[in-house]
Amino acid sequence: MIDFFKGVNPAITVSDKDGNVIYQNDSSIEVNGDARGRNLEQCHNPKSWAMICHMLEANVSNVYTISKKGKKKLIFQTPWYEEGEEGKPAGLVEFSMILPEEMPHFERS
Repeated sequence: MIDFFKGVNPAITVSDKDGNVIYQNDSSIEVNGDARGRNLEQCHNPKSWAMICHMLEANVSNVYTISKKGKKKLIFQTPWYEEGEEGKPAGLVEFSMILPEEMPHFERS
């Protein structure tokens, strides 16, 4: 299978329903180190781990911005699903992307 996310700029990290990291693209490994096989609880403080558990239990997404090393980033975390397991998260995927200082905004109908 082609790894469509291998060379893209956003850092993409995928975990299973127990919080074990099962995939990272190159950008994620560069930013976070190689966390594949590790549990997200090891990499997060208790408040963040509680949010991860909440997203999995309540089947909800989490979106916020951060500043890190002088760059503003959008963090989008959301459940992903196995085929045939509708409504039951199989884990989480996190997209972390650098936002430009000036970014256009468009209204579309």
